[in-house]
Amino acid sequence: MTNNGIFPFQTPRLTKDNYENWCLRMKALLGAQDAWEITHRGYESPQNEASLSRQEKKALTKTRMKDQHALNFIHQCLDDSMFAKVANDDTAKEAWEIETLRMKESESISDYY
Repeated sequence: MTNNGIFPFQTPRLTKDNYENWCLRMKALLGAQDAWEITHRGYESPQNEASLSRQEKKALTKTRMKDQHALNFIHQCLDDSMFAKVANDDTAKEAWEIETLRMKESESISDYY
């Protein structure tokens, strides 16, 4: 069976015991998809999109698509209870920060299950 150079992969699933490894795997996965930068840094949406040039609008659309791509990966890697905590986030950066900011050194992911 040929796959035309495309290989299936499993997304790393966050569990109560694998937070550190999950973060590392997610960074690698998002990086391989050219989506880590947008997840890590985010982007600013202009207040007045009507004033943007055609090229700026095209770049903004591309940025938003990349962000939604990253957000989709994050969503896929969470179980239902963790997904519920980020379901209303609009950007990958917001979802990523909720997961990372919630965790303190003295806490474990099992504190959230």
